[in-house]
Amino acid sequence: MSCSPAELKKKSDEFLSKWKDCKDHPGIDGFVEFAVAVSSFTEFLDAKGLPGLHQSARAVEQRVLSQFDRWKSDPLPGAQMDELDLEITEFSLRIQAFLDDNNDPNPERRLHQESEVINDLLPVNKIWLVTSVPESWKEVVTQAEFFNIQVEVCGPVYDQKATQDPTIVLVDANGLQPTAFIVRVQALRGRFPASSIIGVNLPSDFEGLKLALRVGCDFCFPIRTAQATVMARIVKLCGSEEEPPYRVLVVEDSKTASMLIQRTLKESGVESMAISKPQEVLTALASFQPDLVLMDMYLPGCTGVEVTRVIRQHEEFLSTPVVYLSADTSIALQVDALRLGGDHFLTKPFNPVVLNAVVKSKIDRYRILRRSMYLDSLTGLLNHTSSKQRVAAAVNTALAESTPLCVAMVDIDFFKRVNDTYGHPMGDQVIRSMAWLLKQRLRKTDSVGRYGGEEFLVVLPQAHADRAAELLDRIRVDFSQFYYPVKASSFACTFSCGIAQLTPGTSAQALVKHADEALYQAKHQGRNQIVVG
Repeated sequence: MSCSPAELKKKSDEFLSKWKDCKDHPGIDGFVEFAVAVSSFTEFLDAKGLPGLHQSARAVEQRVLSQFDRWKSDPLPGAQMDELDLEITEFSLRIQAFLDDNNDPNPERRLHQESEVINDLLPVNKIWLVTSVPESWKEVVTQAEFFNIQVEVCGPVYDQKATQDPTIVLVDANGLQPTAFIVRVQALRGRFPASSIIGVNLPSDFEGLKLALRVGCDFCFPIRTAQATVMARIVKLCGSEEEPPYRVLVVEDSKTASMLIQRTLKESGVESMAISKPQEVLTALASFQPDLVLMDMYLPGCTGVEVTRVIRQHEEFLSTPVVYLSADTSIALQVDALRLGGDHFLTKPFNPVVLNAVVKSKIDRYRILRRSMYLDSLTGLLNHTSSKQRVAAAVNTALAESTPLCVAMVDIDFFKRVNDTYGHPMGDQVIRSMAWLLKQRLRKTDSVGRYGGEEFLVVLPQAHADRAAELLDRIRVDFSQFYYPVKASSFACTFSCGIAQLTPGTSAQALVKHADEALYQAKHQGRNQIVVG
């Protein structure tokens, strides 16, 4: 899991404390606060990669939210509170059982401890592969090792106690009757509440996939799905990237209403900034860089719609979601607001759970749109333009702080030959493999982008040239041992790399040029090597 047991326990204790307060002081206000806490905890478990616990939390959340439709008295009837208390108790016991099984920190190893470039502890991800035909997964098992992923192949008998909960359980339906597959997934979901369960080689019919997802699968791949596609999902789930906190700009002239909104957002882990004057909105957007604007419909001197129209005159804010809050329930007003640049309309008084759900769903879609603008669609790395921007930012930081910086250009050798011999889909797989390896082996502070075709740009802050060369040379060796299956045979690729270190007076453009010149030298000297310019 991507959070420590201590972090999970803290969040669990906060959740249970809210429930205790709700029971001690029954009433609609306390119940609403608890509902917010339930939703927040549910989202936390999802974000931290604990799918089994997330499913249990979601069941509790649904039970809690259903009570709003039945609320006809204050306090909530005792029988309903007792039923809810029983479900929450069972959920808390499941969390405690998971914590008891994970008291020891996950085993970690430092890659190449002598290198100053690698200063982050990288966890070894473990996968259980439950299959009756292990020989068909040999390439996946081999490839996983290059991404710091250990695969334990389990046959039909998998009762042994795992020393560590796997990050992923891969369940192969090949050779299993549908009922047997469902029983197996149910058992594994009960055993591994924090693991992602992937079903593979499933029939592609609707009912079968629906049932597999219902009993515990998080992802399903039908029969004849390429193992490269499965591998891509595995690498993504084992990645350590975390989304930055959601950021909301609140435009509200009532101080009381503004504080209530910010408090609601904070309880759900959302960062916010509030302004009371609509004239300040452009400055706030530029400085705070929010993912969403939450705006009152009626503001001093203008309406929220007028503010939104001003916002939409600026290209950089064209796609920023705007959600209106208003006590006016006029349908005509809402339609007009949405037609003139708004994205959603909530009426006051608002349900805090609904508010947070709307805010987060809008931000999720906004971030997906933004990612499509600055990430490469094939690899998920920075695209060409974003890569150059990242170099420029890194150069400015390094010069201002007088710290070392290296830039590397990486190019796959004889890549045209791969496309011509094995086809473009296989060429795409080679490019993805290069991208995965770089993302897995580089530090969180490093950046990597697909500069063009089979060429990659790597930015290494706080790194001297000799250490950068040491790191990238190890990646070069591992990449050369990565084999791609083709019918009854296989092939491997290599890459060449040029490295340039920043010197005073060097521009970002010149630094990239120096790295490219070093790459050309590596190619000229025979390829499959690192050259420091």
